[in-house]
Amino acid sequence: MTLSVDRDTTHVQHHVGHDDGGAPLFKALLFTLGFALVEAVAGVWSGSLALLSDAGHMVTDSMALGLAALAAWLARKPPSKRHTYGLVRLEVLAALVNSLLMLGLIAYIVNEAIHRLQQPQPVMGSAVMVVAAIGLGVNLVVAWMLHHGGSSLNIRAAFLHVLGDMLGSVAALVAGTVIWITGYTPIDPILSLLVAGLILVSAWRLLWESLHVLLEAVPAHIDLETVAQDMADIPGVLTVHDLHIWTLSSGQIALSAHLELVSFDDWDRILRATRQRLDERHGIRHVTLQPELKL
Repeated sequence: MTLSVDRDTTHVQHHVGHDDGGAPLFKALLFTLGFALVEAVAGVWSGSLALLSDAGHMVTDSMALGLAALAAWLARKPPSKRHTYGLVRLEVLAALVNSLLMLGLIAYIVNEAIHRLQQPQPVMGSAVMVVAAIGLGVNLVVAWMLHHGGSSLNIRAAFLHVLGDMLGSVAALVAGTVIWITGYTPIDPILSLLVAGLILVSAWRLLWESLHVLLEAVPAHIDLETVAQDMADIPGVLTVHDLHIWTLSSGQIALSAHLELVSFDDWDRILRATRQRLDERHGIRHVTLQPELKL
C-alpha cells in the first residue's frame, strides 16, 4: 500500500495508554454473575419476588460488565489499515449502551414499584435480609475492584451498574428489616423508587458524556479559545485557525489546527514549542498541525 504525504502537513502522535480495565471487569463479571445465580435460587426457595427481581437486575449487570470487558479488551488492539485509531472508541460505545441499559432498568423498577404499591404482595423479610446482606458484601468487593481498575468511561459505566446493585442491596436489607419487624410491605417499593431516582442522575450524566464524546465535542475541561491563544502566543505564529479538539477515548485528546507563520524557516522550533505547551497546559498529546504562510 502506498501512502502520499503532504510535506506542508506535520503530524505528531503520541500513543497515550488508556485504562486497562479488562482484568477488573472480568473479575467483577464472575462475582456478579455467580451471586445472581445464588440469589435466584434463594428467591425460588423463599418465594420472594423481590429477590428474583434483584437477581434479574444482577444478570443485566453481568451482561453490562461482559460488554464492558469485551470493549476494554478490543480497545487494546493496535491500529490497522482499516481502523487507524485502533478500536479505542468501543469503550465509549460500551459506556453508551450500558447507560441506556441502566435507564431501561430504572423504568422497570419504577413500573414494578408502582404496581406493588397498588397491589401489595407478601415478602419474607428474614430471607430478604440475609440474602441482601450477602449481596451487599459481594457488591462492595466488586465496587472496590472497579474503583482500582481505572477511570475510563467504560469503567465508570460498569461501576454505575454495581453502584445500582449496592444501593439495591441496602434498600432490600432495610426493607427486609422493616418488614420482619413491622410487617409493613410497602416499604419495599418505596425504597426501590428512591434508589431508582438516585441512579437516574448518574445514568443520565454518563449518557450525556458518552454522546458528547461520540459527537466529537470539545472536552468539557478544555476551553477552545484559551488553547488557541496559547498557540498564537508562540513567537513566529501569526494566527491559528481551523482548530479542532475532540476526545478519541478516555485519556486520549486529539487536536488539529492550521498555524499561519511568519516564515517556514523556524518551523521546527515552533512545532516543538507548540507540542510542549499543549501537553503541559492542556494534556493534549495527539497533535496534527499544518503550517501556512500568510498570503
